[in-house]
Amino acid sequence: MDAPLFPGRATAALVGTLVGAAAGILLVSAAGALAVEVDGVFALLAIGLPALCGAVVGAFVIRGHSRSNPR
Repeated sequence: MDAPLFPGRATAALVGTLVGAAAGILLVSAAGALAVEVDGVFALLAIGLPALCGAVVGAFVIRGHSRSNPR
């Protein structure tokens, strides 16, 4: 029997969100180092957008699950 897919997808989406948020934080930090001031809207978009993309990618890309049948 196969394990249920939802917990794996939820975990992968959470990990993708965390990785995306970390990338966004690095982007905001780099922009803050180069500019005098970072706008709040820019910071929200720079952290939120990679986090959302990471969640979507994490939800659809799960390691160990493929449609091919090796038999």
